[in-house]
Amino acid sequence: MQLEDFKSKANQAIKELKAVKPKEAIIVHHDDADGLCSAAITKKALEREGIKTKTFCLEKVYTEVIGDVHSKSGQTIFYVDIGSAHADLISEHNKGRNLTIILDHHDPKLSKDPKVLDLNLEHYGFRGETDFSGATCCYLFAKVLSESNVDLSYLVLVGSCEIPDGFMGINKIVLEEALKNGVIRQKGKSYEITKLKMRVDAFFSKLQILGAVGYYDGGPEIGINACLEGLSKEAEDKVNVLEARRKEANRRVLGRFYRERLKETEHIQWFDAGDMYAGMGTKVIGQFCSFLSYQTRLIKPDKYILGFVNVPPEIPGWGKLEEKFVKASVRVPKAMQTLIDGGKLPGAVNLLDRASEGFGIADGHQYAASVILPIDKKQMLIENAGKIIDAH
Repeated sequence: MQLEDFKSKANQAIKELKAVKPKEAIIVHHDDADGLCSAAITKKALEREGIKTKTFCLEKVYTEVIGDVHSKSGQTIFYVDIGSAHADLISEHNKGRNLTIILDHHDPKLSKDPKVLDLNLEHYGFRGETDFSGATCCYLFAKVLSESNVDLSYLVLVGSCEIPDGFMGINKIVLEEALKNGVIRQKGKSYEITKLKMRVDAFFSKLQILGAVGYYDGGPEIGINACLEGLSKEAEDKVNVLEARRKEANRRVLGRFYRERLKETEHIQWFDAGDMYAGMGTKVIGQFCSFLSYQTRLIKPDKYILGFVNVPPEIPGWGKLEEKFVKASVRVPKAMQTLIDGGKLPGAVNLLDRASEGFGIADGHQYAASVILPIDKKQMLIENAGKIIDAH
């Protein structure tokens, strides 16, 4: 019945969408592979309905950007693979001006504006960590919009490669559907996208690079196009250049760790990459923390991993941020995940949300999360987090 409840809510949202008859919709999306797949599904589904689309890639939610996006009236705005964690903030700035539909899998906050409709499947009993991705939510919405969108099911599987436990829950249903319809086919231990002649996992890896590493270099737009048309030679070349750039930065950061090790408090092991990833999207810090969580010689298995990186002031396609920010990413080593599931430790997103209260904007999941905060609040975040873990 849970999926039926989602379909019912999706039908209501579509009824409102058709009532406003938009000529154009803005699609605000995340910059990782899941975000690009989510944007591609939503773009294609809306264009099939005769609605023009404009995509806007946002790595993180910033209050001044959200305020600006919602400052006009009569727009139709979609947030895909981003937005649920800030449904309250979006509501505050929307003030009933624009029909806003959120299709996401990050831990949600409640919308306070009847025009801000959050269709996150977490509201219907599913888990964004295991059962579905942002792309899954977008695909299910697209299918309610029109059954012809079943040909986009491969993008669910690509976007959902970020879920470490494989295709479970709703994703397993989509996998079976995609195989049955010939949208994908079994290829060894992986699956191949029939029309793109590319393995699902390989395509995911390339989109992760285009969107995150290439955020300031036109990567997200190239990635969305690749999702629908396949990777051109230019896109492949771009991936290779960006990946070489990221590997070099990772080597420099790792070299520093072997010399200096991570800094530690009682519950947290942390580092500050500063400008070492300059020119790349800040998503790379989360990707590096994920990589670190498996490096047993470098980390303590019983402490949260936290990495800081400076946020460049320019938001592509928008303008310059007024304040100086850093991004902090948290990853939870495998050994600690059962303690979070059992309620003995706070989940990553809950920890960052509470530790940055009053000065930061956090989102994410129980084992992986991040927060944007003013550059002078780094120490306060670490101290607050330590107190929260002690008191848990």
